[in-house]
Amino acid sequence: MEELAPLLRRIRACALCEANLPLGPRPVLQAHAAARILIVGQAPGRKVHETGIPFNDPSGERLRDWLGVSRDQFYNERLFAIVPTGFCYPGKGKSGDLPPRPECAATWRAPLMAALPNIQLTVALGQYAHHYHFSGARRSVTERVQLWRDSWPEIVPLPHPSPRNIGWLQRNAWFEHELLPVLRRRIHAILDRSVGEPANSL
Repeated sequence: MEELAPLLRRIRACALCEANLPLGPRPVLQAHAAARILIVGQAPGRKVHETGIPFNDPSGERLRDWLGVSRDQFYNERLFAIVPTGFCYPGKGKSGDLPPRPECAATWRAPLMAALPNIQLTVALGQYAHHYHFSGARRSVTERVQLWRDSWPEIVPLPHPSPRNIGWLQRNAWFEHELLPVLRRRIHAILDRSVGEPANSL
């Protein structure tokens, strides 16, 4: 197993997809060997590419609300690893951003996951993260999220917190009332047990 620090240096220097990236390579992720919770999205958006900070956009605000954590907690790398399916902004498509580049997960995912031995909960956001983390027949985002108990408490599938999904949230009010309270309790329990995180800080 490769140690995490040199692995992250290699990832952040990666230019494997450079010819296909409209703004050039800028891998964006957050990881520490002590992290307890893994956030898996799809790929950085343009704003995240510009700042180099994962989920530093309206999607991140909604996601932190879903998880019931503060910005400081979310960006504490000893608590949260933030590892998208693709590390670089892939560019715009006809409706939203293009899919994550497939070379990224194929090259980096396995060694990176092996270097994160303390993950207790994986939060998979949207169809690309779902496809990676769930084997068997592919399902729609709605079907996968409805089946969240099947993989609980190790993996929880969520829709992507993008503002584009506001219609999905309106059509699936059960998500906020049934799933999110359970998810928040699980996250708080994990963070309360984390080294260096006092139990009353949540």
